[in-house]
Amino acid sequence: MRTRPLKVALLGCGVVGSEVARIMTTHAADLAARIGAPVELAGVAVRRTGKAREGIDPALVTTDATALVKRGDIDVVVEVIGGIEPARTLISAAFEHGASVVSANKALLAQDGAALHAAAGQHGKDLYYEAAVAGAIPLIRPLRESLAGDKVNRVLGIVNGTTNFILDKMDSTGAGYQEALDEATALGYAEADPTADVEGFDAAAKAAILAGIAFHTRVRLDDVHREGMTEVTAADFRSAKEMGCTIKLLAICERSADGTSVTARVHPAMIPLSHPLASVRGAYNAVFVESDAAGQLMFYGPGAGGSPTASAVLGDLVAVCRNRLNGTTGPGESAYADLTVSPMGEVVTRYHISLDVADKPGVLAQVATVFAEHGVSIDTVRQQGKDGEASLVVVTHRAFDAALSGTVEALRKLDTVRGVASIMRVEGE
Repeated sequence: MRTRPLKVALLGCGVVGSEVARIMTTHAADLAARIGAPVELAGVAVRRTGKAREGIDPALVTTDATALVKRGDIDVVVEVIGGIEPARTLISAAFEHGASVVSANKALLAQDGAALHAAAGQHGKDLYYEAAVAGAIPLIRPLRESLAGDKVNRVLGIVNGTTNFILDKMDSTGAGYQEALDEATALGYAEADPTADVEGFDAAAKAAILAGIAFHTRVRLDDVHREGMTEVTAADFRSAKEMGCTIKLLAICERSADGTSVTARVHPAMIPLSHPLASVRGAYNAVFVESDAAGQLMFYGPGAGGSPTASAVLGDLVAVCRNRLNGTTGPGESAYADLTVSPMGEVVTRYHISLDVADKPGVLAQVATVFAEHGVSIDTVRQQGKDGEASLVVVTHRAFDAALSGTVEALRKLDTVRGVASIMRVEGE
C-alpha cells in the first residue's frame, strides 16, 4: 500500500458534508485498504467559521473555498454545497489545478453537465456524481457501466422522498395535501420552503441526469417537462382507488418506439397497484429501468438524508481515488447517440379527466364528440348526478399528449361543462 495519503478537500459541511467527514475519519482504515492508500481530509470549506464541528480539526476549516481547491496538492474535491454558483466555478477550478471531483449537485449537473464533463476530460480528471440522484441507491453507475452494453428504453421512478411521503400519507390516511405537507415538515422530510420538491424542480433535475446517461444523449433541465403535485386532492386518490391505482410523482424518461428521439418528464400520475412502484412508501425512492437484454430492473432505497447520500459520495470517492492511484479515469460523458429530445406533446399516454357538468340529457354525447374531434379514444366513463349537477370521469386510451391537452381545452369551452376538476395521466400499464 502506498503510504502517502490522497488528499481530499470537502466543500460544504452541512448534513451531508459532516457525515462524509465522519465516515472518512471512523472508517479510515477500511477506506485505505479498499483504495490502496490512505485518504486524508485536507481542508473543509464552509460559509462561516466558529461553529463546533464534531470530529473535524478546526485548523482544517476555511471560508476560502477558492484557495482550497487551487492548492495544487489536493487529489479529490468533494462538492456538497449545492446550487449553481459558486459550485460551478469551484469545480472548474478544481479540474484546472489537478483535482478530480465528486459531486452531489443535481441542479448544476442537470444544467451544465456537458460543460463540466468537457472540463474534466480536458484536464484528464474524473467527475463522479452518484449522490446527485436517489441518495444511497446505486443507480448512475449501473446505468453508466453495468448496462453499458444494453439498450435502455425507459426509466420510470420516484426520485424525491418528500413528495412520496406526502402522497403516501394522502393515500393511506385520506389527508388533504396541506395536512400531509404539514406532517412532512414537522418530521423534517420537507424544507421550510418545499417548492423545489413539491413543484417537481428537484425531480426534473434528476430526470435530466438519468435520461442523459440512459440514452447517451445530452438532456438539460430545460428539456424536461415539469408539473408539481400541489393540486393533487383526496378526491383524486378516491378516483385512483376506484381504478385500482395510486398516485405518485414520477420522473419518466423514454426512448421513442422508432428509437430516434427521447422524452423526459416529471408529473403526478396514477399507476396500478400491481406495479412495483406503487408499493414504495414513505420517503423512499425507487427507479424502474426497462432495457432490451436485462428486461425490467428496479432499484430501491432511501433517497435522501445525510447518511444515505454520504454513502453514495464515499462510494464515488473510493472509485476516484483508485483511478488516481492507477493513473486512469473512469467513464466520462457518453452523448454519442445525440437523439432528438422531443416536447411533451409528442408523448403517448393515457388520461384520467374529472369534469363537473350539468346533469341533463346530451351532455355525455357532447363530451364524447369533443374527444372524437381530437382523435382521442375513450376507454371508460363514469357519471354521477344530483340536483342538476353531475360528475363525469373519463379515462382515455393512449394518445398523444398534445391531443389530450387540446381535448381538455375544448371541454373547458362547453357550456355544459362547469369546470375541469382534475386532470391526471395514467402510467405504468
